Amino acid sequence: MITLAMTGASGMAYGLRLLDCLLGADCQLNLLVSSAAQVVMAMETDVPAGGSPAEIQAFLSRRYQARPGQLRVYGKAQWSAPIASGSNVPEAMVVCPCSSGTLAAIACGTSDNLLERAADVVLKERRRLILVPREMPLSTIHLEHMLSLSRMGVVIMPACPGFYHRPAAVEALVDFVVARILDHLGVVHDLLPRWGAEEGSAGDG
Repeated sequence: MITLAMTGASGMAYGLRLLDCLLGADCQLNLLVSSAAQVVMAMETDVPAGGSPAEIQAFLSRRYQARPGQLRVYGKAQWSAPIASGSNVPEAMVVCPCSSGTLAAIACGTSDNLLERAADVVLKERRRLILVPREMPLSTIHLEHMLSLSRMGVVIMPACPGFYHRPAAVEALVDFVVARILDHLGVVHDLLPRWGAEEGSAGDG
């Protein structure tokens, strides 16, 4: 079980591609989409993220061909959701993209909504939490929050794609970041070649 949260930072392509890959890998998925994320998603993509959690769940399940019950979408005030309790904590949680406001709220443990509470539960239960901030430049406040979270064991993975695979399209840049997230989740993928893999194969011959 994995929880994916999308917040109001630019970079919705990362979150949607990650959602696609996790469902394609047959992962059981909880999804949280903040109000700000819905606004940004409408600006950056063709995904109509508005509506109730049930409507969002139905649309995304159809779009990404999720099997029945594989994807569960929860609202920000749905405190009865399983992910609000340490008795039903997921194996991992990813916030992608992660806004600076969400970063601060998680670092300070405010838990003002289900997304923040879910992250707090993952932290207290010592499970894997991955944050994918998409902000620049970074202020001292951002960096201090990242350092504080890193000391708690949180993986801070800024959306900074590499170029050694010579991307020819935006989708290849998105896949670079998503591939690294999947690696940290232990989800098998073939989104891009491994560093040195082709050279190693030639040398083995």
